[in-house]
Amino acid sequence: MAEFSSDVRLKDIVVRDPESSAAVDDPVRTAVLDILSEEPMKVGDVHEALAGRGIELSENTVRHHVNRLRDAGLVEVARLEEGRGGTTKYYKANTVVVSYTVPDEMSEAVEETADSVSPEVEALLDALEEQHGDEIDDAVAKMADCEHCATQKKREFLILTVIRRALVREMTDV
Repeated sequence: MAEFSSDVRLKDIVVRDPESSAAVDDPVRTAVLDILSEEPMKVGDVHEALAGRGIELSENTVRHHVNRLRDAGLVEVARLEEGRGGTTKYYKANTVVVSYTVPDEMSEAVEETADSVSPEVEALLDALEEQHGDEIDDAVAKMADCEHCATQKKREFLILTVIRRALVREMTDV
């Protein structure tokens, strides 16, 4: 039998938070997040926006999806309006789901860019460890193990979470 070996190295990390992943596994909820990322809306407006995208559901079903996203911490009540003997909630997404594929013809350029910024990323990681290593250690110690993983990558997960949230703040403040 022929022997085959390859020098395979880790090239990416996909972050999968079990609670968030379960909430966005449904394509309707992903569409709701996309809709609510633009502006606060009441459930009726989300219902109409979904219908405009060809997703026909009852308003109660849409409310269920919004509540599921809220319970997962991906959607928040942005404001309340009093009127007509009741209170209307307006929801806004605090998280965006991105699901794209880099075109094959751009893979090499993306790799070259990653190589180019690697020294700056290394410096960022060093500074993060130096300035916040104790907080990271404390948080990692309190994190539950991944039930699917033989090797735990808690520290990597936490550092990626910090960097991802900082990127979101910088990119949305532009």
